[in-house]
Amino acid sequence: MTSPETLAFMELAIHQARLALDALEVPVGCVIVEDGKVIATGRNRTTETRNATRHAEMEAIDVLLGQWQKNGLSMSEVAEKFLNCSLYVTCEPCIMCASALSISGIKEVFYGCSNDKFGGCGSILSLHSSNTTPVNNEVPSGKSFKCTGGIMASEAVLLFRTFYEQGNPNAPKPHRPLARQA
Repeated sequence: MTSPETLAFMELAIHQARLALDALEVPVGCVIVEDGKVIATGRNRTTETRNATRHAEMEAIDVLLGQWQKNGLSMSEVAEKFLNCSLYVTCEPCIMCASALSISGIKEVFYGCSNDKFGGCGSILSLHSSNTTPVNNEVPSGKSFKCTGGIMASEAVLLFRTFYEQGNPNAPKPHRPLARQA
């Protein structure tokens, strides 16, 4: 059974996803929590910023890094703070975001629906459960984090369905005609 606290934080992430939907973005939202308090929020802003890396998780991480840098925290203090943070996001983090969360040292992630095309927390890759594979004999820099999915998944899926049913006016136009069906 999911705790009332987890549901409350996921509801805040759903609110961020609705803000993304209202802005004609793919409806993903998140919150980062430390000691039972929301310390950062994020929503997809890839279209608004014309930057494909501006996923909800990256937005929230950047908010925190900016706050902590402004407060004069050292890199080791920032790393220590991430160890005490939990992220609540409406959709399983993609491979890029799961990797960033692993590198940041986040303690745990709670997500809504699975990401069957790009999921980095079990659907495609499992970047949360093991250190990344060393490249050229380098020491892996990622850390494992606890990951729990399926929280308010139906609400998250409904937001995606709404987004795709309304059509995406920001989607690129096809370069070739669609194949005719016989």
